[in-house]
Amino acid sequence: MATEFTKFTPYTPKADEEYMNAAQLLHFRKILEAWKAELSQDIDGTIHAMQEDATLFADPNDRASQESDMALELRNRDRERKLIKKIDETLAKIDHDEYGYCEACGVEIGLKRLEARPTATLCIDCKTLDEFRERQVAR
Repeated sequence: MATEFTKFTPYTPKADEEYMNAAQLLHFRKILEAWKAELSQDIDGTIHAMQEDATLFADPNDRASQESDMALELRNRDRERKLIKKIDETLAKIDHDEYGYCEACGVEIGLKRLEARPTATLCIDCKTLDEFRERQVAR
């Protein structure tokens, strides 16, 4: 499973550069597209590996172990499939000049936060508040 998207050179903004200008949007588009390609490759590789490794074991323990491994692998790939969908949604935001701003309060999310999590939709303050609320409900 791809746990980290492709390495990239962090964006260094100029002193009076406008937030989410064309150069910044291109930077994040490249990151997102590379990440999506990496995830897609992993998914394709898993499908081929599972087809090749489909062995029928006579021993029930071996068969159960193989089925457990495959189930775990499928869960991981499902998470990656959902992440690809989120990446596609984020690329659509870039296309519509809506990328980089908090969905809750409208402030800038920030370049460093977006480089850490390119699919982020909330600024750090709103995300912290959201997580705090989740913990309160879980009690």
